[in-house]
Amino acid sequence: MDVDVFVSAHRAEWDRLDALLHRQRRLTGAEADELVALYQRTATHLSLIQSSAPDPQLTGRLSQLVARARSAVTGTRRASWRDVTHFLAYGFPAAVYRSRHWWVPTALLSTAIAAILGWWIGTHPEVQSSIAAPSELRDLTRPGGQYETYYSSHPAASFAAQVWTNNAQAAAMCLVLGAFLCLPVIWILFQNMLNLGVGIGLMSSAGRLDTFLGLVLPHGLLELTAVFVAAGTGLRLGWTLIDPGPRSRRAALAEEGRAALGMAIGLALVLFVSGAIEGFVTPSGLPTWARIAIGIAAELAFLVYVYVLGGRAARAGATGDVEEAERSASVPTAA
Repeated sequence: MDVDVFVSAHRAEWDRLDALLHRQRRLTGAEADELVALYQRTATHLSLIQSSAPDPQLTGRLSQLVARARSAVTGTRRASWRDVTHFLAYGFPAAVYRSRHWWVPTALLSTAIAAILGWWIGTHPEVQSSIAAPSELRDLTRPGGQYETYYSSHPAASFAAQVWTNNAQAAAMCLVLGAFLCLPVIWILFQNMLNLGVGIGLMSSAGRLDTFLGLVLPHGLLELTAVFVAAGTGLRLGWTLIDPGPRSRRAALAEEGRAALGMAIGLALVLFVSGAIEGFVTPSGLPTWARIAIGIAAELAFLVYVYVLGGRAARAGATGDVEEAERSASVPTAA
């Protein structure tokens, strides 16, 4: 296909469609019919350009034009409580369930790495001395030290909001950076496990591992699970770029990317719960067993939510992607 000839032949139709869209609220009946016809014709033109002679600039212009025309013809759909309920009961848990073969191994391997790092740091004084000076280590690990006061250093509400923001950003980075292959996700995950391993090692060397676990487990079970889900999904997204399977690479990335975007929203809600536990339960005066029990209950509730509701939704065909009627294209187009 000669792109220049094609553009010359159809530019007048595109310009006319653009003009009609600028005054769509004042169209006559004949002009409204013309808009629909031009929309269908331009959508066909876009399909021909994409399949025969992909030109980024022309594809971007026609994609924008078709999207505007589609919105004018079909109307703008507004989100409703039904959409929220459908997302929470079907879309999000189904997406997490479908990614379980990525995030469950990620969780197991990461936990093992954190435990090994904790053992290595806890049993090697020379490693501890490379982390901080002996006086600083004592300030960190002593009763009433920084590890303990960290959770009560700010008002509970503001601390919970800060924790939620930081963790949501980390989860979103895992999901977003997965589109750029897997190494950034692995690096973010390793940094989290290294921080956890340092805490385990230093507190165990001071004989206060039980105190550390009593502070971390109430919120950490759910928090780390959310991070593992985000990291596993990011790795899956990166692997889709390498091996898209039977789908085209762009189609696979479009489908998995839309599902990952929904997961980012769902995981933000999960991390909100873990942030609330960290802000209000972890520094509370409850006995250690009660605080840990709350953390275990929250973790079990999430797993039941994923494996029962998510498994049922996935078997019914839910993928976490947007509904088919809402997909304007099967692949992302250049803007």
